[in-house]
Amino acid sequence: MREINVDVITNVVEKLCIESNYYLPEDVKEALEDAVKKEESSLGKEILLDILNNQEIARRNNVPICQDTGLAVVFLELGQDVRLVGGDLNEAIDEGVRRGYKNGYLRKSSVDDPFMVRKNKGDNTPAIIHTTIVKGDKIKIILAPKGGGSENMSALAMLKPSDGVEGIKKFVLDTVDKAGSNPCPPIIVGIGIGGTIEKTTLIAKKALLRTIGEYNSNPVVANLEKELLEEINNLGIGPQGFGGRMTALAVNIETFPAHIASMPVAINIQCHAARHKEAII
Repeated sequence: MREINVDVITNVVEKLCIESNYYLPEDVKEALEDAVKKEESSLGKEILLDILNNQEIARRNNVPICQDTGLAVVFLELGQDVRLVGGDLNEAIDEGVRRGYKNGYLRKSSVDDPFMVRKNKGDNTPAIIHTTIVKGDKIKIILAPKGGGSENMSALAMLKPSDGVEGIKKFVLDTVDKAGSNPCPPIIVGIGIGGTIEKTTLIAKKALLRTIGEYNSNPVVANLEKELLEEINNLGIGPQGFGGRMTALAVNIETFPAHIASMPVAINIQCHAARHKEAII
């Protein structure tokens, strides 16, 4: 049994909050560079170059990529041979978020209740924490700030099994088309298929963490990812919604066994600032 003091977790989360908001992942940067080559619209190319220039300024000057620094979404893989000491795990994570958003000069976007006064909490807590118990004596933390513009365009549908693949494709294309410019394309589309209402939305969000260009290990699902990416990019929405070829950089699908009467499908849209950073303790 390995002991880890929760203060270590607080320090790591603080660092991840800052770095994930300052530095765009390399795979996203490379996908944007590739998008410039593929974009057929001259305005679209210009916008993509502006996006790349913006992330480079953020990287060079240690400032946020976007003014919407998101809610702190934490994916936590906790080794079953770890014994936490020194305090409460969730409180330690929240303290890391609190410090990270203060010391990184990141905008605080959390309100104290969802539909009444909506007063800003001032520290961006509580974090949205998804914890999984895994083998081993380590802790893996992935911090993914999620902005409101893209999250607002996400959707869930409880499709019938008889709707099949065509029903899934129609739901995805209709959702992206309706979203238009709101999620700041080019986007990444995370899709969850199966499970229950909460499971499918969770795996859709986790799908956004996959490296761009890495397809699902199931060849049938991988082909669906490629087909959807092609059809989304045929919608003509383009970079920032000004028209063009590159509406999406990737479509990532995750699946889970479902009830015989159900086929839930969730779509979690991510803007071009697909921020996430991870660490292993």
